[in-house]
Amino acid sequence: MKTIAVLGAIIEKDGKILLARRKTGRGMAGKWEFPGGKLEPGETEQECLKREIMEEMKAVIEPGEFFAETVYGMGKREINLKCYKAALLTEKIRLTDHDAIVWVTPDEVMDYDLSPADVAIAKKLKFGRSRSKG
Repeated sequence: MKTIAVLGAIIEKDGKILLARRKTGRGMAGKWEFPGGKLEPGETEQECLKREIMEEMKAVIEPGEFFAETVYGMGKREINLKCYKAALLTEKIRLTDHDAIVWVTPDEVMDYDLSPADVAIAKKLKFGRSRSKG
């Protein structure tokens, strides 16, 4: 099985978290996710997050502490998703890979149709470390 390393940004602002919806024509179209993408050879996880958010949202972030990791199987491959908390350093967001964003509280995060790999991360955000079942 091929493992794909993916990084996600839990972008926080005023007590809310950014979710982005994948646009039509992309894999997992219509699903909400923590934005980010595949780790490229030779880059650090923080460099990956900065690059992906710039590519997907034309925005600058500052990655912070590691938050959670999950592995999700998809046929002959698995996604190893690592999420870091991040601060948004720019005011404007211009979407390229998504068709919508929302700012939600941790209590609201599970109300969205999340991509499967993001569900365990969202549960940890909502319920905290002790009650999350990955």
